[in-house]
Amino acid sequence: MNEEVKYVGFWLRTLATVIDSIWLYGIIYTALYFIVGPELFDPDMPYSITQLVFEVIIPAVVVMAFWMWKAATPGKMLLGIKIVDAETYEKVPGGRLFLRYVAYFISMIPLLLGFFWVGWDKRKQGWHDKIARTVLIKN
Repeated sequence: MNEEVKYVGFWLRTLATVIDSIWLYGIIYTALYFIVGPELFDPDMPYSITQLVFEVIIPAVVVMAFWMWKAATPGKMLLGIKIVDAETYEKVPGGRLFLRYVAYFISMIPLLLGFFWVGWDKRKQGWHDKIARTVLIKN
């Protein structure tokens, strides 16, 4: 099956991330604006638990829900991309998807090197993919 698989590279994954960031954080910051008000954008306003929930917790839950339900976020679905097991190309268990999400932070720490790794890897895997044993493929 490996001959038929088309791994998704850096730029297409980046585009999917941009699309997801626009819709998700558009909704998040619209909701926060209605809850907190215009002072949300005041740099002197202290960071609140409400912001933490909306900026960190809710996006994590939404992304995980899409990964578990559709094996992709809306940006990935729009571009015909899905997350699969690196060996079987089947659905990834929820625990490994959670590990993949947590491993994003490992990919971020050294100047985003774990994300740029996608550009050099033969299977187009970032560090988070290697850790969770996942690949992104074209549908």
